[in-house]
Amino acid sequence: MIDVRLQHEPIDVGSTYQQLVNARFGAVNMFVGTIREWTGDIQTKTIRYTAYKEMALKELSKLANEVEEKFDADVIVIHRLGELQLTDIAVFIGVATPHRAASYEGSRFIIEELKKRVPIWKEEVDTDRVRWGGERDDAH
Repeated sequence: MIDVRLQHEPIDVGSTYQQLVNARFGAVNMFVGTIREWTGDIQTKTIRYTAYKEMALKELSKLANEVEEKFDADVIVIHRLGELQLTDIAVFIGVATPHRAASYEGSRFIIEELKKRVPIWKEEVDTDRVRWGGERDDAH
């Protein structure tokens, strides 16, 4: 099972998790990315996400398919669009697999590749300026 979505509505983690529950799996790994206030010394107020929707969905599907095939997994990837406030959920990645190591590896692969390959952009509204794409925050 693969489910990839772009949506303006809040992500319901509980019901999305339930979609991944399956007796053949022994692990469900969920990554829930939220809007944080500080990146280094930069204070964020809001973030606006936009996307080239058709291409973003295509790339998200490719990522999910790669994980499904490699790990015998069910995969859900949901990314929010629009203006998000501090602590809002921006992205949900759920990977269900027979064993835990694969679920961790699959979810990590998706978030790292999503940032590289999927045409979703963020406009960060900070306390002192507006930035497109944000600062590199891999180390945070």
